[in-house]
Amino acid sequence: MSLPPTNQEKYWPSIAEKTDADQEQINQQFDLDPADIAIHAPSLRGRKLTAAVTFVAGSGFILFGYDQGVMSSLITGNQFEATFPEVVVEASHPNHATLQSFTIAIYEVGCLFGALSNLWVGDKLGRRRTIALGGSIMMIGAILQTTAFSFAHLIFARIFTGCGTGLITSTVPTYHAELSPSAKRGRMIMMEGTLIVAGVTIAYVRKPLFPFWIDLALFFVNWSSAQWRVPISLQFVFEIIVVACIGFLPESPRWLVKHGRNAEAMAVISAMEDKPASDPEVQRTYYGIREAVAVETSTTGQGSLRELITGGRSQNFRRTVIAVVCQMMHQLTGINLVTYYATILFQRLGLSDVNARITTAANGTEYFLASFIAYYAIDYVGRRQLMLIGTIGQSIVMLLLAILGYINNGPAQIVSVVLLFGFNTFFAIGWLGMAWLYCAELAGLRTRAQANALSTASNWTFNFVVAMVIGPSFNNISWRTYIVFAALNAAIVPVVYFFFPETGGRSLEDLDVVFALAHTTGEDPVKVSLRKDIPLAGSREADEILGVSTGVQYHQATKPSTSFSLSSETRTPV
Repeated sequence: MSLPPTNQEKYWPSIAEKTDADQEQINQQFDLDPADIAIHAPSLRGRKLTAAVTFVAGSGFILFGYDQGVMSSLITGNQFEATFPEVVVEASHPNHATLQSFTIAIYEVGCLFGALSNLWVGDKLGRRRTIALGGSIMMIGAILQTTAFSFAHLIFARIFTGCGTGLITSTVPTYHAELSPSAKRGRMIMMEGTLIVAGVTIAYVRKPLFPFWIDLALFFVNWSSAQWRVPISLQFVFEIIVVACIGFLPESPRWLVKHGRNAEAMAVISAMEDKPASDPEVQRTYYGIREAVAVETSTTGQGSLRELITGGRSQNFRRTVIAVVCQMMHQLTGINLVTYYATILFQRLGLSDVNARITTAANGTEYFLASFIAYYAIDYVGRRQLMLIGTIGQSIVMLLLAILGYINNGPAQIVSVVLLFGFNTFFAIGWLGMAWLYCAELAGLRTRAQANALSTASNWTFNFVVAMVIGPSFNNISWRTYIVFAALNAAIVPVVYFFFPETGGRSLEDLDVVFALAHTTGEDPVKVSLRKDIPLAGSREADEILGVSTGVQYHQATKPSTSFSLSSETRTPV
């Protein structure tokens, strides 16, 4: 005996009829052929797609971290010094302290060039091809570094490798953010920060090899240049992963819509959400992206670098300045004082060569573990709060290091070693992955690639400045160097509090609404970003705030209440 149909069962058509209705709905609303969408459907969907994107994006940032961390211990190894005597610091050659800093810092110059080149190539090539290009450049650079036999050869190789790193670091956060659901975006990109440290502390996520530990093991191979060539060459593994795997992943749906590849964009969004293209949430995301493109095209016409200095509802100039300042402050915290010079710092605190390297390895391992605090806290605590907590902690630690440096006795040196671990912990909480996440979220679609190129260039510029200054600074003013960084961290706190809007919990298109509302009402964007009543992108209220007529009429949804929909509105073209 069959049960009588429920009201909902009476309402819904058969599966075949529903499929036909869905296809007609997509055709009607967005002028898209479901057959075209099906052709462009990625092979991975849902969690598998998210995991694959995170793996490739993470591998790119492992490269970044590995190249930063690996030189810290190598530069004082006896075989490295024998090959490159220009880095040996001794009384007869006091200028070698500057050359030592230069060897480390010149890598950032290449990264700066790579990041700036993204101003022109990023939107033309797309996110995937830019990442592949950066990885290919790094592969060539790794070969050049490993085979270096002269100081000039090494310097050129580090600049060349840096160009690839600059392309990757200015593209990967944007690509990852644009392929992440807003509810998971924070954690996904914070994982990149964790993997930066993985590059500094582990050679590969699944193998118990640590660059610092590798450096330590090969430190005892003091009869061969393998002592430094092997650690440098290991980055080649991650470069192959990035270049080989990126081709199997979909392009960013934001970039696809921007370039008129709408069916492909809808297919990617459907795969991201693991829902059919007819699903209201998929359609809302797609509509929000198309709306963002329509708004920016109607107000600025064809894209150009001039858009970065425009105001109005888009607030592009404000958003670009905040992103550039954010990455500048990321470096002025003083993290590379520890990342690049860890072994040297521990030697200055009285540890022997071997003990300094063991402590450096342990420091990197603790740094990696501490980064998981931010991973789990980011979507609950918010971006601003974590930045403030981390910066205040860093300032206090630097001040204590200065005091203990002035005291300079045995117990003070022991506490200083512990405090260097503490500094890494606070940085991992507040800034490690945060700057990359925040800048990727902040910019509008039309200026996102350019704004991230500039902000990443800012990071590498100040990375270079800090790396160049630290060596001579410790030689000339010793422990007073810590006072400088304590003051810089203290100055960062009010900047974050008064000028950095909260970006968490919103889609990338919702942030356009936040800045447009702040502009039209004359309110502080920071205060607007903390409000809970901001209309969602794609709604009628959001269109009015953005000041755009999309040729869309809104009416109440007629589907049953069991179907998921944001703001209970659907949109049908007039």
